[in-house]
Amino acid sequence: MRVTVFGSGYVGLVTGVCLAEVGNDVLCIDVDETKIANLKRGIVPIFEPGLDEMVKDNLRAGRLKFTTNVLEAVEHGVFQFIAVGTPPDEDGAADLQYVLAVAKSIAENMHEYRVIVDKSTVPVGTADRVKEVIEQVQDARVVDIPYDVVSNPEFLKEGAAIDDFMKPDRIIIGTDNPKAEKLLKALYAPFNRSHERIITMDVRSAELTKYAANAMLATKISFMNELANLAERLGADIEHVRNGIGSDTRIGYSFIYPGCGYGGSCFPKDVKALERTAQQMGYQAELLNAVENVNNRQKQVLFTKVSAHYQGDLQGKTFAMWGLAFKPKTDDMREAPSRVILETLIAAGANVRAYDPEAMAEARRIYGDKPGLTLTDTAEEALTGANALLVVTEWKNFWSPDFDLIKNTLKDGVIFDGRNLYEPELLKEMGLTYYGIGRP
Repeated sequence: MRVTVFGSGYVGLVTGVCLAEVGNDVLCIDVDETKIANLKRGIVPIFEPGLDEMVKDNLRAGRLKFTTNVLEAVEHGVFQFIAVGTPPDEDGAADLQYVLAVAKSIAENMHEYRVIVDKSTVPVGTADRVKEVIEQVQDARVVDIPYDVVSNPEFLKEGAAIDDFMKPDRIIIGTDNPKAEKLLKALYAPFNRSHERIITMDVRSAELTKYAANAMLATKISFMNELANLAERLGADIEHVRNGIGSDTRIGYSFIYPGCGYGGSCFPKDVKALERTAQQMGYQAELLNAVENVNNRQKQVLFTKVSAHYQGDLQGKTFAMWGLAFKPKTDDMREAPSRVILETLIAAGANVRAYDPEAMAEARRIYGDKPGLTLTDTAEEALTGANALLVVTEWKNFWSPDFDLIKNTLKDGVIFDGRNLYEPELLKEMGLTYYGIGRP
């Protein structure tokens, strides 16, 4: 099938590549000429395991192409995927200007039936707004070209996006037209062979499903962080509690790991957007507000522990930081706890020596030559001259470090473990001072 994908960012690029991988003829369009020029040469702008190879393979096979030409893109495919950004507006609501701009471009250039697929995470009612834009353009053109607008939200985890797309838990299709439903089912048939994964529903329910999924996962994280803070005050170990409740199949082990807060491009933005949607409908979503507040507070937990250990005197101290990306297997630092922690430390007069396996280029882009921040080439180099170590992202190569090296390198022999990677008793036996999250 012939597919057009507007937006060559995280969602758009993964969507386009995976649809090409199963044999479709995919054209990805973006307004960023430099990005498109690089993608044509197989240079991928984001880090996602397996994505580089798939882009190059499908470029060579001729199934994947890139362009900046809107007319070419609209003429290319019966499927017109909208996968552009929906950043938070000043009030927390999702900014739909890019989605609606794409809808306008499609309407201005289409000459035959098109299925317009909202792949971006958008508020309930966006499909209706997309239809309004298309109708306005059609009226101005004095044409009546048939089309359908479908909600097909993505459920991609950064670091596992390829597997999530190729082997999805579910494929949500929101439409009220049997024709569009049939076409989408045919497009997704290669991903639906082993058992039925497609769930069809009305458009508004599909739009809400995406927000509901992310809000639920964010709620689980904030709930565990709330319990972790309570466990510390009660002398309990949150890791024991986690194992105790995770064994209940109604709860499960996913997303109940306490830490120093969640980040990324989805959870913070989507919780705020859903909360804003509720406000617009005259409903106070108190739980969503609490989830956001707990997470913002949790990003300060490591700094609070550092400050307490040093009795508020951080002037001139140096801290090694392992992990800058908001989670492993990505270079994404959007809303990352690391940013809050390092900025707060530096504001308090401390220096930070930071390392991340993949996010160093992104950190340089964000911070440049920020005074007080040194970006190192290795995790071991980050320890040099440091008083203490802060572990912020749970990359696997941080799980079993050389503790003798850490002890002999750190001036004060202190580890602040923001992801509970290490066993407190073991480190104490080695003569290291250890602070975890929710651990005695």
